[in-house]
Amino acid sequence: MKTLEQYREEYKQKKLLAMPIAGCLTWAVLGILATFINSQYMGLITFIGTGMIFYIALGVAKLTNEALFVKKSERNPFDNLFLSTVLMSLMGYGLVIPMTQLDHTTVPLSVGIISGLMWLPLSWTLQHPLGIIHTVTRTVSLVILWYLFPEDRFVVLPFAIVLIYLFSIYQLYSRWQNQLKQTHSTALNVGQNG
Repeated sequence: MKTLEQYREEYKQKKLLAMPIAGCLTWAVLGILATFINSQYMGLITFIGTGMIFYIALGVAKLTNEALFVKKSERNPFDNLFLSTVLMSLMGYGLVIPMTQLDHTTVPLSVGIISGLMWLPLSWTLQHPLGIIHTVTRTVSLVILWYLFPEDRFVVLPFAIVLIYLFSIYQLYSRWQNQLKQTHSTALNVGQNG
């Protein structure tokens, strides 16, 4: 039986790029669609689009060579934590839907913030500040932009999310590359000293 720290080290070896890439692509498409679709319809389109991120990520995972969906018997406890955060974000729609009935322009704000919360546990898991930076930047930016651009909320907020995703994807990729180098270096040292 592995320790939690051993599972964590194993989890840190993952690229973790499929979900952020899928999220980035989805929010980019939502921002583009909002330039020519009436905002009254964009709420529903945003719900559908963001609800599909996990499924899009399954396709992206094939391109990034990641095993996003792992059999229950092969899951690391941190895979279960990740799936719990996905479910947590979906449960946030219980708040988003009533808010939408009051003001449909709250959708990119509320969905954007709630779906960004899943980055916080990732920071703890990876022992890296990226998730905290992503969540805080995303939340603060979306609130400020929601007030600054009342007529263009469905365009401006998704593109802000895309920019934050691009930064985070770069950081995740750099983290993964560093993790590979560190693992390779450790293996060489063990081989030389063994």
